[in-house]
Amino acid sequence: MKVVIVGGGFAGVNLALDLAKSNKFEIVLVDKNNYNFFPPLIYQVATAYLEPSSISYPFRKLLRGRGNVYFRMGELLKVVPNENKIILNNGELQYDFLVFATGAETNFFGMENVKRNSTPMKTLDDALEMRNRMLLQMEKASVSEDPAEVKKLLTVVIAGGGPTGVEISGMFAEMRNGILRKEYPELAGRGSEIYLVDGGDALLSPMSVKSQEDTLQALRKLGVKIKLNTHVTDFVDDKVVFTDGESIEAKTLIWAAGVTGKVFEGIPPEAYGRGRRMLVDAHNRIAGSYNIYAIGDACLQTTDENFPNGHPQVAQVAIQQGKLLARNLQLIAENKPLHSFAYHDKGSMAIIGRAKAVVDLPSPKLHFKGVIAWLAWLFIHLLSLINHRNRINTLYNWMVAYFTKDQSLRMIIKPTMTMKKAEAVQNS
Repeated sequence: MKVVIVGGGFAGVNLALDLAKSNKFEIVLVDKNNYNFFPPLIYQVATAYLEPSSISYPFRKLLRGRGNVYFRMGELLKVVPNENKIILNNGELQYDFLVFATGAETNFFGMENVKRNSTPMKTLDDALEMRNRMLLQMEKASVSEDPAEVKKLLTVVIAGGGPTGVEISGMFAEMRNGILRKEYPELAGRGSEIYLVDGGDALLSPMSVKSQEDTLQALRKLGVKIKLNTHVTDFVDDKVVFTDGESIEAKTLIWAAGVTGKVFEGIPPEAYGRGRRMLVDAHNRIAGSYNIYAIGDACLQTTDENFPNGHPQVAQVAIQQGKLLARNLQLIAENKPLHSFAYHDKGSMAIIGRAKAVVDLPSPKLHFKGVIAWLAWLFIHLLSLINHRNRINTLYNWMVAYFTKDQSLRMIIKPTMTMKKAEAVQNS
């Protein structure tokens, strides 16, 4: 049986690796990048605390040695269900089973200026763009004689009070309070400000009230200015505009305010639900299909009695769905009954800064903060990296950063070949 998996994130990789244990399947993993990466840590690449290779790994090296798994670099253009094939930007693939593990993409809610001018924080490309922009703007500020221009260059607005927004705002605050003063003494006291904006009445809305309160207090202590019950409506002419009519002059808006699913030609509109996520049954089969599945952030599953409105779009859901689908495809091959998906919630956590984090455990219901929570966050994220090399590199960089309160990865590297040129080479 030939299984084609589109997307090599948490869900797709776990499905591929588990299926590879059986010689009943030929697996093709398709991704537009030639590497897997770890999204929870991209903000540390963006702030130059980790290098990209610490959180990424080539698919071909990951999959080598497995005789029934193949990698195909390409981008999905169209699905042709009645012919059991997909059309990529560089060819076609036939399948017996097709699995969407395509994750989600940044949602700008129709605001074109925000989409054009802000920096999202969803991919490794986004992180590298943010790192270069941050470093370039500090260099520009260091030579500017216009106080108003310096303040705009050094002011950062982060939209979205979820884990990504909280973690990156805490990281920026610690950089401002430490590295900026050491390496850019000429910028000390010249107006560097960090704003964290969210449309809700609390940060980290899915977490406990204690975690929300602890996070708010910790960020304010670091000097982050919090704006709640406020949405960004525009970002134009170096000005971030809000629903309450206020605005902030800033060169940088980091967009971490929401995600949406991806729509693919060949999948009928009625197969999509809230947030453009594909509607699936208890076995992750797409509505109206018999051999097309969706897992992870790409799907909306309402059959789990503990999550009747769908599961949170987090790594653990994707991992568990990928592993169960591998088992269910094996059961299909053996003509045995399938297992329904039930999410096992292992808890939520967010890091705020050096020795500062919050952790919520669902059973037993516990809340941790401070150093214990921070160590738990470090341990879990190290274990979640895809291989030993990534874990060792990341641990080394974290140890350097912890003991020196610094890191030496602040290089501005601008490739001469743009992404469009790279794609043209691939397609030629």
